[in-house]
Amino acid sequence: MKISDNTYYHIYNRGNNKEPIFFENENYLFFLSQFKKHVLPFCEVYAYCLMPNHFHFFILVNDKTHFEAGIKNFFISYSKAINKKYNRVGSLFQGRYKASEIDSDSYYTRIITYIHQNPVAANLVTVISDYKYSSYPVYLSNKETVLNKQDVLEWFGGLETFINDHKITVEEQDILHLK
Repeated sequence: MKISDNTYYHIYNRGNNKEPIFFENENYLFFLSQFKKHVLPFCEVYAYCLMPNHFHFFILVNDKTHFEAGIKNFFISYSKAINKKYNRVGSLFQGRYKASEIDSDSYYTRIITYIHQNPVAANLVTVISDYKYSSYPVYLSNKETVLNKQDVLEWFGGLETFINDHKITVEEQDILHLK
């Protein structure tokens, strides 16, 4: 997919052969630090979730040329570090990252909710706020963040609606498992 300036995207990818891309806590933290270093200067982040074998980001690209170079360097730096640390060779990720354009206000809230619900749908946690590799707990905190919390909470109509819209039902969980 061709990336454009001032456009919202759901960016995602998974491990080669659906294998893990994160092996321990420090990998998740390193992944986020490399994202912050190489990609964040060229986009705004609204939501993310790092799962053991895949990840999701919901972003607004501000500078496509630098973003594309930055995201390439991000994946190279992370993959090289993981391969070196765990004495592995070959591709860590299943091809190039995927980017789906998100082009409507109603879809903004749906993609954010979908991203945050991943750990519950995968049975990694039973309470969405317990998953520490997601931006969801950041929205419940008053700590400083690089996330664009103000826009997100406006899209949802406030924190209370944000929290209510993230509650996942058993039926929704079953549907998410089919994906």
